[in-house]
Amino acid sequence: MEWLLRMTEVLNSRSGTGAQTPAGVAEAAVVRVERLGKSVTDSGGTLAILRDIDFSLRRGETAAIVGASGSGKSTLLSIVAGLDTPTQGTVWLDGQDLFALSEDQRAALRAQKVGFVFQSFQLMGNLTALENVMLPLELAGRRDARSAATDMLQRVGLGQRLGHYPKVLSGGEQQRVALARAFVVRPAVLLADEPTGSLDFATGETIMRLMFDLNREQGTTLVLVTHDRQIAARCERRITIEAGAMA
Repeated sequence: MEWLLRMTEVLNSRSGTGAQTPAGVAEAAVVRVERLGKSVTDSGGTLAILRDIDFSLRRGETAAIVGASGSGKSTLLSIVAGLDTPTQGTVWLDGQDLFALSEDQRAALRAQKVGFVFQSFQLMGNLTALENVMLPLELAGRRDARSAATDMLQRVGLGQRLGHYPKVLSGGEQQRVALARAFVVRPAVLLADEPTGSLDFATGETIMRLMFDLNREQGTTLVLVTHDRQIAARCERRITIEAGAMA
């Protein structure tokens, strides 16, 4: 929940988030990854996790990051979110250089521009479904948080479950709440990490249809990590990572 904690720390720093896209950088790209590399060093030497990753995504484009387990997919997604830092290169998010910003500025930008969906749902167990979806709106100072969250939960088919806590919701219902929370702020970019990984096949199919429907409705740029070839085939782009490099 690091992203959520950081949002709460930057409620008063939502403006002036840093460097803007300079002339010559593709302004149409909502996500642009430039010569990205990530290495870690320990007593055994230096290990390259990612090497020379370079791609860009337009507004509303859908992309699947695919590859074998341990290839660096989730690390790449974490860097695109600004939750991890690269050893080299950078990421431009909706016109701003993420790594020209301070940690608090990156958190503020995420709060404004990015939605997250995780395999493990990452709901707040002490909050109801409605309160979970209201949370990012309240952090953003939205006075219509309750009505907007209610509308979004109705959109994902949970209009009768507003007052239920995560522990009494099924896995599919919890992921619907997570989708509602991600889309309620109308993010420029939605980042999803194996969103059906803990669901059965039929429930996962329902969740993916709903995710793509909401994505089309809002024109969000979707970046999805998945090992499922059928899910990847639904995306306009496939970014294949092999041993830390683009294949």
